[in-house]
Amino acid sequence: MLHWLTRAIHSHDRPALEQGFRWLYGFISPHRLAIAGLLTLSLLASLLVLLQPWLTKLLIDAGLLAGSYRTLVMMAGLMILTGVASTLLSGINRYLHTRLSGRILFTLRSDLYRHLLTLSPRFFGERRTGDLLSRLDGDVAEIQRFAVNSLFSALSSLLGLIGAVTLMILLSWKLALLILILVPLEGIWLHWMRRKVEHQTRGLRERSADLSSFLVETLPAAKFIQASGQSERERHRLDGLNDRYLGQLLGLQITEFFTQAIPSTLTSLTRAAAFLIGGWWVIEGQWQLGSLIAFSTYLGMATGPVNSLMGLYVAIQRMSVSLTRVNEVRQQHPDVRSPLQPRPLPSPLRGEITLDAVRFGYPDRSRPVLDGVSAVLPAGTKIAISGASGAGKSTLIDLLQRHFDPQAGRLCLDGTDIATLDLSALRRTIAVVSQDIVLFRGSLADNLRYASPEASDDDIARAAHAARLDELVERLPAGLDSPLGERGQQLSGGQRQRIAIARALLQDPAILVLDEATSAVDAATEAEVIAAVDRLFAGRTRILISHHASALAGADQHFQLTDGRLTPRNITEVLDAS
Repeated sequence: MLHWLTRAIHSHDRPALEQGFRWLYGFISPHRLAIAGLLTLSLLASLLVLLQPWLTKLLIDAGLLAGSYRTLVMMAGLMILTGVASTLLSGINRYLHTRLSGRILFTLRSDLYRHLLTLSPRFFGERRTGDLLSRLDGDVAEIQRFAVNSLFSALSSLLGLIGAVTLMILLSWKLALLILILVPLEGIWLHWMRRKVEHQTRGLRERSADLSSFLVETLPAAKFIQASGQSERERHRLDGLNDRYLGQLLGLQITEFFTQAIPSTLTSLTRAAAFLIGGWWVIEGQWQLGSLIAFSTYLGMATGPVNSLMGLYVAIQRMSVSLTRVNEVRQQHPDVRSPLQPRPLPSPLRGEITLDAVRFGYPDRSRPVLDGVSAVLPAGTKIAISGASGAGKSTLIDLLQRHFDPQAGRLCLDGTDIATLDLSALRRTIAVVSQDIVLFRGSLADNLRYASPEASDDDIARAAHAARLDELVERLPAGLDSPLGERGQQLSGGQRQRIAIARALLQDPAILVLDEATSAVDAATEAEVIAAVDRLFAGRTRILISHHASALAGADQHFQLTDGRLTPRNITEVLDAS
């Protein structure tokens, strides 16, 4: 099956498509029994549909034309029972099909999302969020439609086609030869249109990604756009993107129209020919009227599945575009992985950090950001790190949390190489409070317990009180259960910082990092935040990264990061330099 599908897709990257199909099959195979059940129901429904024209034939030929009222009533009753049974089967089938489709769609999307969350911050920095959303939403849905809807429809159509052709042959094998003329002509046409459909589909996916990226980029920045007086400019940009999307959509619609219009026209010509030939036989007394009507009905039932099967060829091309786009993301490998057999965290966990000749650089920079950095940050101390923008301070923290691994050297936690520790366990021991506090839609309590889902309501209340959030909690209409809205934009900088501190308290880390955490607040709020950290996290390793000398005061050790080197400095030198 995989071999046939990849042969049907003319792609320069066939191995990648085969890999994508194997990934897709991994989510379909667990539902084999459900699919078999649906196929059985579809077979029964197809048999009931095929029975209707034959009953019509008997009603006309053996009832009306033969003058048998008893046969007429019997056939009419059977047609009613068949219709009711067909309707019930159709409803059950539709319900079960929708449930199966939804399960496969959501597991596909969940798997791709899980893979995305294993990738490094560098990956997300190089990709448009809107493009990733387009792949998670539109492309995954297109793959699911093919995997369940298109292929299932094709199998049902195949059953209907076999049944209809068989009954057509029983009625007249000569007229049934019309199908042998119709199918090759439609196949040649669809093969010629294949590349046009693929090209238009890829273009539409890209235009959809452009729109998603624009909205993701501009809506969170609505206040800045208004303050800059650029609302009309952004609206015109959106209009341009809409026009390009609409143009691409209309182009695809036209292409798909002609792709389906020619086969439909050929089908109409074939049915007309069947009526002309069969009608002549009826007039000459060589055939019965009921047989002609039944044959015409079966011809329509046969050409419908033929068009569906030919349409599958187009669906494969459309799906291949989506599968390629999704596979591009899936083929991105995580920069770091948790070891297969991780070592347990040191016990008791003290929080001493050792950097041993650490070297790290980014591919787009000619010089390493960290070049042979060695230092020991004693457990339970307050460490200050300063340096110019881009010197590598945040990179150092990313290495500590293993968003990246050093290209040389190693980092140790209490003497244990962090590359040997379980990734999730390591990251839970380190809480980072940065300038940009991440808040999600939900209540204040939900945001506080985000890193510690097991925290009780009493734990949350104590953490909020310790972080001096009492005033905010009292002001909110539902207290801790009050929703914060989109990204908590109505909160002040100080309130957001205190929420981050309360969240870190619940996480109970061995190491706390303040990465430019106070750069966006005033001096009074900065002093309050630093005092809260010293009070609440006393005895734990605290790393303060800041451009403000006032935020670094009171540290046990000071380091200056310059030219890839971490140099110990005296606090007096830091204050004088500021």
